[in-house]
This record gives sequence, structure tokens and C-alpha cells, in this order.
Amino acid sequence: MSEFEGTTIAITGSAQGIGQEMAERFAGLGANIVLSDVNGERLKATEDGIRRSSDAVTSIQTDVTNPDDCSAMVDHAVSTFGRLDVMVCNAGVVQVKPFLEIAPEEWDLTFDVNVKGTFLTMQAAARQMLAQDALTDGRPSGKIINMGSIAGRYASGPMAPIIPHYRASKAAVINLTHAASFTFAPKITVNAICPGLVETDMWKKIDAEWSAVEGWETGTAWKTRTAAVPLGRPQSSADVANLAQFLASPGSDYMTGQAINVDGGLTMG
Repeated sequence: MSEFEGTTIAITGSAQGIGQEMAERFAGLGANIVLSDVNGERLKATEDGIRRSSDAVTSIQTDVTNPDDCSAMVDHAVSTFGRLDVMVCNAGVVQVKPFLEIAPEEWDLTFDVNVKGTFLTMQAAARQMLAQDALTDGRPSGKIINMGSIAGRYASGPMAPIIPHYRASKAAVINLTHAASFTFAPKITVNAICPGLVETDMWKKIDAEWSAVEGWETGTAWKTRTAAVPLGRPQSSADVANLAQFLASPGSDYMTGQAINVDGGLTMG
């Protein structure tokens, strides 16, 4: 029997990209999956895809900037599967724009989704996890995995002038991870994943917007950045799901408060 049999895992922003990859991975390992995303049409398509191989999946359209939606997502998980064991706070947005051209409403959107959305999702999940018993004696009663980024680690480099609001938001997510891990110990572990250059629709958007700002041919930004990866290839969503699988497993039960880089060696130390 898989170590994830009977485990309920909810993932925000799971209609596409990294979130979808994680959902499919955990479903294949026997977990109960709760999908959520603001895009209802893509969410339904992802659920239908997973349901072809597993009946232990459900979905709920969720705007993570709305506390009622976050609470409804957790309630839906519990009413469907009886509990919530792992909450993956993955929903996020990015925008490429020169520092002096970023409008206040664009800054607000970035922080609303990436920071407030993570905070509200953690709140809703933690309330449930603190109230429930662990699946097995001696284990945490719940785990929270936040989606940080190596962008939240440093402020220099070629992308510094064009994604300052995204970088600041991911730095805040890392800080929130630390605060929550201390607050909810020992019942809940809270860790963050910090990916690098992941080949998803989000990076296609970054490439298109960055190339437009610089007057480059589309694809140039992506090729230039990935050429610097020490391991010699772009990152896949599966690389991120590998770390999420470990953080959701019993093998990470003694880890909390960590923000772990998985980026092919772009950042070291």
C-alpha cells in the first residue's frame, strides 16, 4: 500500500502547471485529491483527467484572495474525505514590468494572490489541522507546503529591474512559512519549495513579456536564463513535484520551517 493511501491533499492553483503536476503525482500514489483554482473551466478539465485513473478526486473553484473561499475549500475537503492532511499553497501570479512602470493595482494583485492568498489558505487549513488527530500516532496532524521561489531569495541579477513585486511577494511567502512553522509546531509542519526556471505557461508568459520589454525575439529570455543552469537543462514541473512528494511524506516529519531550493544549482549555499 502506498504511503499516501488515506491521505487527503489539497492543492491551490492546481488546474495547470506545477499544481496540476503535483495533483496527478499524488493521485497516482493513492492520495485523496482536492483540486482548487480560480479558473473553473480548466479546473474541471484537470479533475476529469485525474478521474480517468482515480475516483478519489474532487474540485472546488476557489479565489484564494477571498477568506470565505479558502474556508469553503477546506470544508469541502473535510466533507468529502473526512479530513485534510496536506495543504499545498501553490496559487500564484507573475508579471514582468519595469520597476518605475508598475502601477499600484498591479503591485496589489501580485501581493493579494501570492501573499494574502497563501496566508488565508494557511489559516483555513491550520484551523482544521489543529482540530484533528494525526493519521498515525507520533506524526504531525497536518502539513502545509508553500510555493516560494528562488526569486524570493535575492534581489540582484538580470531580472531584478522587471519583477521586483514578484520577488518581494515570494520573499514574504518564505517569511510567512517561518512564522507559521513556529506558530503551529508541533502539530503542523510548514515548509516551502523554492523552484527556479520551471518550463510552464507561467514562464512562457515571463519570456514573452520580458522579451517585449527588451525588444528581443520571443524565446530569447528563456534561452538566456536556462543556459546558466549548472545542471544543464530547464526545470520541469516533475522536479518540483519530487520535492513536494517528500515534504508530504512521513520522511519529512522532522522538518519544519524550511524553504528549500530546487533549481538545478542556480542558487547555491
